[in-house]
Amino acid sequence: MVEVIYFQDKALIFSNESSPAEGYVLPASEVVSLTRAKVLNFFETHNTLIVPVPDPQAALARFATEFTEIEAAGGVVVNGRGEWLMIYCNARWDLPKGHVEPGESYDVCAAREIEEETGVKAKVLRPLCSTRHAYYFRYTERWELKRTHWYLLRSTEQRELVPQTEEGIEQVAWCDQPTVEEHLTTSYLTIHRVVDALREIARR
Repeated sequence: MVEVIYFQDKALIFSNESSPAEGYVLPASEVVSLTRAKVLNFFETHNTLIVPVPDPQAALARFATEFTEIEAAGGVVVNGRGEWLMIYCNARWDLPKGHVEPGESYDVCAAREIEEETGVKAKVLRPLCSTRHAYYFRYTERWELKRTHWYLLRSTEQRELVPQTEEGIEQVAWCDQPTVEEHLTTSYLTIHRVVDALREIARR
């Protein structure tokens, strides 16, 4: 089992597998005392930190106590031409997503946030995966750990693309596969995980 937390372009991996990925393997003597500060220190010289533990879920839960946990949902929207809906925000291409409202299901949140951020109405087809990423939110002066639930959706009607500029979204675009591949070169690791999940499903 492997549990991953992304810190932008770096990955913290809790694993009970022998070879989960390439990266710096944390010595057993330091696993128990692992803190956010230590992880950030390791990330100054390493892009991937592997933490060998017998129970990755329990280890992740302990580490998560240093963060405010946030739930979100979003997805890959595909139109009738096979194009994907992408947004440009904070100088990177991304996928639309947003926070779950109280009492809201993840799939409903995904469709709502996509429409709010892009103007596109879409129907949820199936779940893809979930990801976690950690970041410092300067407006609340706290570290947050966001778990995003990702879905595959299909656009249900032709609509004008309207970026939600108050959320910092500068562009919304339908992207063919060569363009998606180009955008992925500068997107977040979480987006690569979503794309991998979608391609795994397509190969079945």
